[in-house]
Amino acid sequence: MIEIVKREASRPRGGETEKITINLSPIDLGQIDLLVEEGFYSNRTDLIRNAIRNQLAIHAQVVKETVTRRALVLGLQHFSKRDLEATLAANERLNIQVLGLASIATDVTPELALATIESIVVLGAFHASPAVKAALADRVS
Repeated sequence: MIEIVKREASRPRGGETEKITINLSPIDLGQIDLLVEEGFYSNRTDLIRNAIRNQLAIHAQVVKETVTRRALVLGLQHFSKRDLEATLAANERLNIQVLGLASIATDVTPELALATIESIVVLGAFHASPAVKAALADRVS
């Protein structure tokens, strides 16, 4: 069995973001709009991103310690068809643990993914073809 080791990667750029939806009370939303109108932020998204980054900065040490303790890959980790074929040839299986983005190439078949991936833990985003995601559904947590 192969254990994936920690690898640093940069923060996503430009179009490399994920969309989330949040629910806010009308009062919170009004306060955000007021701060935007007063010029503190360019728009609602700008305020929310800043607030999230501030909270992540406050908790940065806890995140760092947890990433180390849980042996998570921090950043981006991509698995190509060649990577998984090499894993199969070595008669090994992957335990993927990522904080950030884990992706599996679009040319990877569900059969190859099932033969080589033991488990997937992703805190962030997991990109793979719908067929591969369906095949691995019981191995993703």
